[in-house]
Amino acid sequence: MNVKLLRISTGEELVAEIVNETDESITVKNGLVCIPQQNSVGFMPWATVVDKSEPEITIGRQFIVYIAGVDSTVKNKYSEMFGGITTPEKKLIL
Repeated sequence: MNVKLLRISTGEELVAEIVNETDESITVKNGLVCIPQQNSVGFMPWATVVDKSEPEITIGRQFIVYIAGVDSTVKNKYSEMFGGITTPEKKLIL
């Protein structure tokens, strides 16, 4: 699962699975908008009124400000929500 954070020119920060990239566009699915909260970040579904039979959305690169990786906590939470594999936290054994 290729989960990334995309900052869109509208100001939204989108956590989504990237399914395809070209020079002109990026296609994503299962997008979540990051909602800043007091001491954390919440998530809300993105593009809630699109046809669910076509879950992938293509975004023109001219509308993408940046693309970045997400930390393991966010990636694991995203994977739990969308049926992916989660990585257990590393714990120190003493």
